[in-house]
Amino acid sequence: MKSSLAFVLSFIACGGSSPPAIAPTAKTGLDAVLAGPQRMEAERARDVYRHPRETLGFFGLTDAMTVVELAPGQGWYTAILAPYLRDHGKLFVTAPTSDAPPEAQQNSKALFDRLMKDPTLFDRVTPVMADIKKDYALGPDGTADMVLTFRNLHGWIRDGVMDKVFKSAFLVLKSGGVLGVVEHRAPAGAPTDPQSIAKSGYVPEAFAIDFATKAGFVLADKSEINANPKDTKDHPNGVWSLPPTYQGGDVDKAKFKGIGESDRMTLKFKKP
Repeated sequence: MKSSLAFVLSFIACGGSSPPAIAPTAKTGLDAVLAGPQRMEAERARDVYRHPRETLGFFGLTDAMTVVELAPGQGWYTAILAPYLRDHGKLFVTAPTSDAPPEAQQNSKALFDRLMKDPTLFDRVTPVMADIKKDYALGPDGTADMVLTFRNLHGWIRDGVMDKVFKSAFLVLKSGGVLGVVEHRAPAGAPTDPQSIAKSGYVPEAFAIDFATKAGFVLADKSEINANPKDTKDHPNGVWSLPPTYQGGDVDKAKFKGIGESDRMTLKFKKP
């Protein structure tokens, strides 16, 4: 028997549409979705740091949009976006190819297993098998209203694929479409070489903006919604010293818990 992830990906690869629709949920408002049972308690506990209502509002999300979520991990934002967009919009999430790093494949399997267990809310999520080693195609050009990425830029810079990702986001968006970016923010003037960013997990804001503008985007706005002035950004294990990772274990855990999650830039770009 195929795993849930294998079933979904093979279904899409063979040209199928999303699985048969089940009666729509009555929860259509974002507030109702945020309070919904599809979100785990540990996920809701992160709202105080991640501000999903304010962040998605800042990006201009509506429930009738076609949205592409890049590198969704185990689905913290997917669990919000999928039920919100289910009845009137469309949600595509990238899924790694079979030769992707094990962690990416494990996260993707965990996400799609979760989605398949709750089809009343998640049945219309469509995976996009985007090969980061090739063109990273996200769909037909000019078809998406919004592309979203949360805390992924440092990994793409580390791997030397940031230009490719932003170019693909630009192509899939309609004119006037939005690229929404949330990322751990390095101090102004911090090193921008891939090794330094890979070690710390933090990206200078001006550096991120430069990547996007080179891809053709225009910076429409930026917000301090996800700022954290307590974050000194000089931790022994980089951003992973902080919650929810606590990479240092119990060493200074109370200190890092008191800081909270990282200081983050929140950037809204538009395709002209």
